Amino acid sequence: MLTTLELRWFSQGTLPTEVEHWFLADSPGELLGSPEEREDLYLYTPECDYLNIKLRQGRLEVKWRKAQLGSLEFGEASSATWQGNVEKWLKWICDDPEQESIMPVDVVGTKAWIAVKKTRSQRLYQGIGYELTQLRVNNNDWWSVAFEVAEKNANQIQHFENVVRLVSQTYRSPKLVAKNSYAYPKWLALVA
Repeated sequence: MLTTLELRWFSQGTLPTEVEHWFLADSPGELLGSPEEREDLYLYTPECDYLNIKLRQGRLEVKWRKAQLGSLEFGEASSATWQGNVEKWLKWICDDPEQESIMPVDVVGTKAWIAVKKTRSQRLYQGIGYELTQLRVNNNDWWSVAFEVAEKNANQIQHFENVVRLVSQTYRSPKLVAKNSYAYPKWLALVA
């Protein structure tokens, strides 16, 4: 089990060129390899935005929102570039030690599971991971900016907020606002 701090925004439409340029060229930290392409299957749990169950690359991942830490503003005090909701999640990853796929054959294509195609780029800055993800679900395009770190101690939240604030200062594209800041379960309710 792992406890994480997370902050995420979703925007509908294709990824703006200026956002992609910001992430690849102007944002701080180490770029972690080439963009990763994959398809994840999410269990659709309507009216349950605190539980996230997905099948990812042959393993089962379960996340439970432990706490909502509130909405924060990042950027210049006079006109915050980003406003978002920080959350604390518990995360379990279930791998099959026999190296067999955890995904039952009858899961694919059922209405209870939603397929999400992703192209994800990642960076690491001062121990905090962040990503830019292009999403395709039900023939609709979305994109997401997200920050995540494993919480190790009570002071981690302050470091997390400081890093997000520093990264936000390099961003010059459309504002990221609190009403679009939520986790995958809420987003899935919008796109299902």
